[in-house]
Parts: sequence; structure tokens; C-alpha cells
Amino acid sequence: MAPQAVYIHVPFCTHKCHYCDFTAYAVGGQPVDDYVSALDKEMALTVADTPPGIIRSIFIGGGTPTVLTPKQMERLLASVRRHFPKWDENIEFTIEANPGTTSPELLRVMREGGINRISFGAQTFRPDLLERIGRVHGVEEIKRGVELARQAGFANLSLDLMFGLPTQTVDDMETTLKEAVALAPEHFSCYSLKVEEGTLFYHLQERKELPLPSEEAELAMYQLTRSYLAEQGYAQYEVSNFAKPGRESRHNRTYWLNEEYYGLGTGAHGYVRKRRHANIKGVKEYIQRLQDNQLPIQESYQVTHEEEMENFMILGLRLMEGVSREKFSCLYGMELEQAFGQVLTPLMNKGLLERSGDRYRLTEKGLIFGNEVFADFIGGIEL
Repeated sequence: MAPQAVYIHVPFCTHKCHYCDFTAYAVGGQPVDDYVSALDKEMALTVADTPPGIIRSIFIGGGTPTVLTPKQMERLLASVRRHFPKWDENIEFTIEANPGTTSPELLRVMREGGINRISFGAQTFRPDLLERIGRVHGVEEIKRGVELARQAGFANLSLDLMFGLPTQTVDDMETTLKEAVALAPEHFSCYSLKVEEGTLFYHLQERKELPLPSEEAELAMYQLTRSYLAEQGYAQYEVSNFAKPGRESRHNRTYWLNEEYYGLGTGAHGYVRKRRHANIKGVKEYIQRLQDNQLPIQESYQVTHEEEMENFMILGLRLMEGVSREKFSCLYGMELEQAFGQVLTPLMNKGLLERSGDRYRLTEKGLIFGNEVFADFIGGIEL
């Protein structure tokens, strides 16, 4: 079956944040029009190689895709519709946006082009902390962005929030959660800061100039997030994601369920025909490759049967519902315990994993030590 999900990467942003290690570049002086043309060509070459079926979800990420002008956005969305013409009647079509980058005109173009969900990168509602982490918007722009989106007819909004930021306190997180919930989005993604090599924060940390909260404070922020959002009617359905009933991210479930998806754009990753690939990262190199009628793939490899089973567990256990024994058996022709018995038993004995009926899932303790749980499944197959 052809992939039913599409990821499209737009690498441009107004300014690169201090913690960002994504494939992203400040938009000034970039060949944005040529990039949109190159994306169109990549879509054409990709669907010629693997024709699409009915598409259930599309996600345009970045960068900040909403730095595109209305005309550029219109071109991009027309390309998507042309190359992926069959859409599920309940398609989820998401675009990432930074507050302050969504004008009424751009929102109109997005709606008319089929986008029906916006994910705003709010991060925090503490004004000085927004500046400290390199965000170019303020608190009022978050509120205004949500207001404009509602006025434009968007009924499905998500807010990204971060915790464990420099000088951030548990009280800060509580204030952020209250102000964020007051905007009544349908969904929240809440992530802890990861200091990645090559970022400004990494260099500051190396010089011991990055005053991060303690591990205990960061854990308290996470637990506060979980309890407060639950009280406000947002169910936690994944380690870092919370939603009103029926508003879980369909696109991200594609990743967690280890399903295939098209990956388009510079630095994008895709998973098609049991092959994972990563595109080249440089914008100019990406454009040149497409102008030469070549797919811009930097590297690709065939996923082995064992790796596929490992990914099924590592990704699936991020979901609160856990993984299904029956589905595992149907997909891989063996019992889950036959493949991972030597991993499952110790994790259950440690209180990190539990079995309920057909499913294995993380316990409350397992949620806190999730990365340790996931790591145990790497190379853990017993055949």
C-alpha cells in the first residue's frame, strides 16, 4: 500500500532560535521561489516512483512555513493538490506557524488550499524567557495569532510548549499552562528542552553559561503539565501530547504506529516501501539536484525485519494505549513475547512496563524513564 501521509519541509524562518538544530535557515536572501519550484519537482518525481493512494494526513513543517508569502503559499498548496489529488474526506492538513507570521491574507490562502489545522510554536508565556530562547514573538502575538486563526475559520489548533528552559521555574510553567489553556486550543505538544550540539545553547552550556533548572524541577514541570491539562479536559495520548477528545494528531500517529509516509523537502526524512531516506540539507544543493531532475536523497537504506519490529515497540510505546500483541503477531508472524521476552520481563519486574489484555504500555514510572525503556528494545530481539 502507498503511504497515506505526507511530510513537507519548509526550512525558512525569520530567525533561528537558540535551541534549534533542525534544518532551518533565516529567510533573508534565500531563493524561496526556486525552493517552492524544487518542491513541486520533487513531488512529481516522488509520485512517479511511488504513486499515492488516498492521503489521510499532510504536515508542512519547518523552519516556519508561514514565512512564505501568500503567493508562494498558494503555489505550494497547488502543487500538493496536483501531485496528491486523492484526499480522505476527513483529512488532517497541518501547518506549523510562529505567532506573528499569520496575516489574514495568508490564513485565507491556507484555508482555501485545504489546510485545516495550525500548530503554533508558543513555547512559553513568560515574555523575557521568549526573548532568552531566541523567539521573535511576544505573548500578545501568541494570543493574536490564535484569534486571527479562529476568525479565518480554523477549528483545530495546537500549541507547542516547552519546559526545562533556562531560569524557568515550576511557577512559570503553571502560569504558561493557565494562559495557554485560556486560548482553548484543541491540542498541546509539550516538550522538555534538549540541548543539541551545534546550537547556541550548546555553546553556552559548554561555557557553563546556561542556567538550566534541576532535573527535579524539570520533572515537576512535566508532572504539573500532565495533571493540569488533564483537569482541563486534555487527555494525554502520547508521552508529550495532549488533546481534546477526537483531536489527537493523526499525522503524528503515523510515526508512532511505524507507518510509511512521504518525506519531501531539504533535510526531510521519509519511509516508503520499507526504505527510510534522508534528503540533502543545503537549500541550494537541494534546488540544484531537482533542477537536474534527480531526487535529492542523501542516504537511504532498507529497513530489516528485526529493525521494523524494534521500531514498532520503541515508537508504539510512546502512545498511552501502548502496543497491541495481536497487531504485532499479524505484522511479523510471531508472538511479541517470542521476539522480546528477554526485554519485556525485566521491564515489567522494574515496574516500567505493564500488560493489560492485548496491550503492553508504559506505567507511570515508565513514563518518567521512557528513554531507558525504549533503549532496551534496540538489539533486544530473541529469535
